[in-house]
Amino acid sequence: MVFSKGRFLLPLSLSLISTSISTALIHGRCSLCFLQGIYLFILHNSFILINQLSAQANWIYTTSSVSDLLGYEPHELRGRPSLELVHPDEMERVRKLHYDTIKQDKAACLVYIRMKHKDPNKGYILCGVSRTIVHNITVGSVSYANSGAKALHNASTAQEITVISPTPELEFRRWHDPSPMPPNPVPAQLRKPFDDNLDETSPEPEELFTYDPLPSQSFRTAFILDRFSLRCPIQYCSNSLLITANNIEDRSFFDFVASKDEPTLRSWIATVKGWGVNERGQPSDGGFGFGKFTLLAEGRDSLAGHRSIEPTSARHRHGSGQASRTRQGRSSVRGHGSDTSTLSTRTVPLPESESFTVDAIFSAHSDGLIVILRRGT
Repeated sequence: MVFSKGRFLLPLSLSLISTSISTALIHGRCSLCFLQGIYLFILHNSFILINQLSAQANWIYTTSSVSDLLGYEPHELRGRPSLELVHPDEMERVRKLHYDTIKQDKAACLVYIRMKHKDPNKGYILCGVSRTIVHNITVGSVSYANSGAKALHNASTAQEITVISPTPELEFRRWHDPSPMPPNPVPAQLRKPFDDNLDETSPEPEELFTYDPLPSQSFRTAFILDRFSLRCPIQYCSNSLLITANNIEDRSFFDFVASKDEPTLRSWIATVKGWGVNERGQPSDGGFGFGKFTLLAEGRDSLAGHRSIEPTSARHRHGSGQASRTRQGRSSVRGHGSDTSTLSTRTVPLPESESFTVDAIFSAHSDGLIVILRRGT
């Protein structure tokens, strides 16, 4: 274990942390500052989530960092209601917020709530939860909430900020919001959504949350990318609304970006990765980035001209580690074809008619990058 002025120079596994703490306790060398440093190391992680558009927002998928933050393994949460982890005092408002997020088809929203840790001795953890409605699922992340510069940056890039937990140090607001921020709970006169299209005279039917059928959602596609590779391989794709190519897992995300836009997109992703680093230099969350580029529905070979094409077995091998965990948690909304068809789409030039402009939301997290796309407006 290596330290420098209280900062970790090398990433530490949880097993190593546990062993080090136990050894230090036995020999009487474990200081309070040391334990606080370990605790902050764990809580500065963030994990990616995918939830159902249902009343209980059941977990479909979480990345492995959920165990660092909340103590659960991904398989322990899969299929269970995510709302059961919300603090009882905040449950009513979170249910309402969840329904409004779906009904209003929101994107890049941030809410601060308390979530239950698996260890009863740790109680509830104050978390920042981001969420975007992506056609038939919710995609987002959960991270430890703090009042530092990172929290200010995250809040400044979100499309909407909601502070449900009673935490005055996180009272972020925009200029057009009520001043000061509404207390908890929100008074009835301030509960109406800020939407000119809604009838302000009609009461809100809080007791009539209807999830069947769901309101019509815009066509969006979510990608989870490997943030630790320059190729940004695709680890998960939520649907085929925009990308029509088969077998896109492990392909570079830049295969689906027009060559003229690739340098710009690489710089954007590098910037978002830079935001997604905590105070100790470790991968974490980092707010939202927004952009527009030309998408290729069938893709191309973005590495052509840089090197010779690798054998099919190498280019289409199944990954391991985080990519494998992502595939295990992916939803069943996307089908896949054969490796042969994928190879052919990589080597045939794409007609101009197969390209179109998309709006994009980028965000970095401990386990990967999230990219949300929709057709350009």
